[in-house]
Parts: sequence; structure tokens; C-alpha cells
Amino acid sequence: MKALITWYRKNARVLPWRNTSNPYAIWVSEIMLQQTQVKTVIPFWERWMRELPNIESLANASEDRVLKLWEGLGYYRRVRNLQKAARQIKALHNGEFPKDYDSILGLPGIGRYTAGAIGSIAFGQPLPILDGNVVRVLTRVYGVQSNPKEPKTLKRLWGLATKWVEEANQLGNFSCSALNQGMMELGATICLPNSPRCESCPIQFGCVASKKQWIDRIPAIPQRAQATREFRFAFVVSDTSNHVLIRQRPEPLVNAGLWEFPNELSSRIIPAAEAFANWSGVRTKRLKLLLSVAHSITRYRITMNVYGVQIANLDKLRSLQPGFVRFPVSRLHELAFPSAHGRVVQHLQRLSAESGDAILSKK
Repeated sequence: MKALITWYRKNARVLPWRNTSNPYAIWVSEIMLQQTQVKTVIPFWERWMRELPNIESLANASEDRVLKLWEGLGYYRRVRNLQKAARQIKALHNGEFPKDYDSILGLPGIGRYTAGAIGSIAFGQPLPILDGNVVRVLTRVYGVQSNPKEPKTLKRLWGLATKWVEEANQLGNFSCSALNQGMMELGATICLPNSPRCESCPIQFGCVASKKQWIDRIPAIPQRAQATREFRFAFVVSDTSNHVLIRQRPEPLVNAGLWEFPNELSSRIIPAAEAFANWSGVRTKRLKLLLSVAHSITRYRITMNVYGVQIANLDKLRSLQPGFVRFPVSRLHELAFPSAHGRVVQHLQRLSAESGDAILSKK
């Protein structure tokens, strides 16, 4: 364990949230890093800290502003909980991030791992953590061959993580922070899922999986279920003055509060005109393919074909589709869209800049 702490202090990557002990900054980074790569998070975190530098500013921000700052990170429930927690801290803790574990754990969107990460990194407390990287390190070091997601195995791993951090606590000098971050760093840079760099590992000498050549079978995570394919149509319904129809997704839909273009889910590939008629009740042959967007959401692999159609009277069509508003293309960048629809926004703004006219007038 001492070898891991020493290694981390000498070899840790320089990341902006490692240059502070501010619990708010560390908390934001931990929430952003959930299911998102470090290189993706860095610019989002830096922009967030410029725009909302403290709990007070987050608690007081509008939901639209918060969603816009988060746009592109996905899993928008995370940022909603982040703001709910900031408001709870303001109301119950005088705006100061709580130090005790139970209070941290009681905040919206914070589970056992995140509470342990904040408590150990920001306050040097002997609290265990267990994320994917730490699971990989611990299962290999101890040669755990059972599925780490099984309750019995998971309980054992939490026990091992607790043992390690309590031993680190005896060393003082914020060693709990260095240990927990060291395990995450080791899993992210050395103890990789495939092709681990065992020769560079500071704790290889005590690793059962390395000694017994079990690296390729540990951790024993079951193979994921095959992805499900989905086909969607999206429609850029515009007029000659470069306005389009969009709506803000209502509760309780996924991505509620974000904006979107009209779209239609299909279990099969059908003609675009048929999909447009299903959505609008209007039949037209003037649809133009603008782009195709491939993206993934959990186990779904989605292909979204985006068609443009110009309608002389958007207000008449809007009256048939409650919730949709007429909005200028030039201002779409001000709103927060899910990632796939955000790519449509970027495409439309390029078309508008190139044509200097209505987005569908360019030949």
C-alpha cells in the first residue's frame, strides 16, 4: 500500500481538480466523471468552475443555464441532482459543504462511492471507494475470480477497500486521499482492462492475478447483452425566415428539460414521408435528407435520419403539435439539446452560414 501511495505522488496525471482541496470542485468532478472519460470531462469542468464557481452560484442558477453547461455530458439526471444537492446544502448547511459522511451521503445524487471519494480526497477521511478502476485493482491483487457485481463479492471488495484506507490513515499526511486516488489512477493508466502494463505496476509483487497469470480472466464481469438497434426520424420543420419547430421535453420523459426537434421512433425502416405524416398528420413529398446521426444510449444503438421540410405557415402546424415553438436557427446554440439533436443544431448553423438564407434553400 505504501508503494502505491508513493507511486501515485510521483506519477499522478496533472488534472485540474487535483490542484484543489475545495470539496465543491471535487464533488463536481466526481459527478462529471461518472461514465465519462477524463479527457472529455476536463473542458466541461473548467467551464463549469468559471461559470458556477461555488455552491451558492449553482443553487441560484436557472435550470436552463445548468443544463446548457452540462450539454454534451449526457445522463442529465446527474446535473439535476447536483443542483438539488446545492440547494439542500444552502438550506441545511448554511451553504458549506458538509464534512461528515452521513450528511454527504444524504445529498441527492451521492452514493457510497461518491461520498467516500469526496470525504477522503477533500477532507482526508478514511473512507473507502469502489468504482470500476478500484474493482479491477482489488480483484486482481487478491485473485477474486467471482463476479464483482454479485452481492457477496461486492461486500468483500468494500471490506478490502475499507481495510486499505484505514491502514493508509495510520500514515497521516492525507494518505487516505493519495491511496484512493492512487487506486483509481492505477486502474486508469496501468491496470487496464485489456493489455495491462504489469511491468510498470508498483504493487505487482503482491498481485495474485499477475503471479498466476489470471489477468485476462479477472475481473470476471459477464458479457454484456447484445445491443438493440433502433431507428428514428427527426424533422427540421422550417420556414423561409430560418425559424424551426422545437420543443422542451416534458417530465417524466428521459432528458426532460432539454430541447429537441420533432422525432418519431420506428421499429423498422419506413419511408420518411410516412414517418412525417405519423408525426404531423401532414403528407408531403418535399422532404430532404440533411444528415444521419449514429449514437448510443446504454444498450441501444440508434440511427437517426434527419429530414428537412419547409412549411410556409409554421404556426398552423404548431397548433396541431402542442408544446412546439417557432425558434430562430441563429439562436439554437443558446439552448441545451441531447447530443444527437445537438449535432443537428451544428449542421443547421453550418448550412445557414453557408447559404446566408433559409437553411433548405441551398442547392
